[in-house]
Amino acid sequence: MCTVVIDVENAGVARLLAVRDEDPQREWDALGPWWPERYSGVIGIRDRRAGGAWLAANPAERRLAVLLNRADVRDLPDAHAVSRGSLALESVMGRSPVAPLPMHGFNLLEVGPEGARVLSWDGVELRETPIDPGTHMIAHDDLDDETTPRIEAWLPEFRALGPTADSPDWTAEWTALLASSTELPPEDDRAIIRDNRPHGYPTQSLLYATASVTPTGLEVRDHALPTPAHWSV
Repeated sequence: MCTVVIDVENAGVARLLAVRDEDPQREWDALGPWWPERYSGVIGIRDRRAGGAWLAANPAERRLAVLLNRADVRDLPDAHAVSRGSLALESVMGRSPVAPLPMHGFNLLEVGPEGARVLSWDGVELRETPIDPGTHMIAHDDLDDETTPRIEAWLPEFRALGPTADSPDWTAEWTALLASSTELPPEDDRAIIRDNRPHGYPTQSLLYATASVTPTGLEVRDHALPTPAHWSV
């Protein structure tokens, strides 16, 4: 139930805001170089249980990837499912997933020198959606899917801020809009900072990250929320 807002300027230039929803009981590590042997030069937000990453970045290659869950269209027993935590790490090394995949559904948002796209796996089909220039939003369904209440509510607001390239401080503007969204209770299905338990999931918003990918480099910062599903204490 994570959320990403991304503004694509052109091929190889994009800026994004990503909110991570996860079970608060599942421990994680903040942005760091947690995989020096296997993924040299890669930084990411690590899941301690499975050892993978929700968000990963390869600054030297100007590659960034964010993983979001997506519903399956077929039943895959958990005992037979491979962790999705390697997807973002492999992606930023230039190795995107290839079907078939013994994994539960996902949206994998990829940004690199060649452009930005979403790879969507539903348990049967792996689809690619190129991300055109402009501001877009994705959660657990398709890119810019207006049937997702938070996208219907907030994508027009992010687009109204204008291109990030024209802003003297886009991260401040986008973060301020994210903060204003928390006037909605976290249980509201339009909320970006979320408590998904009323919707049948144990996950809550735990952190957000901002990132920019440009020809001059890649920058990413992560910010833990003070308490799950709440902007302030």
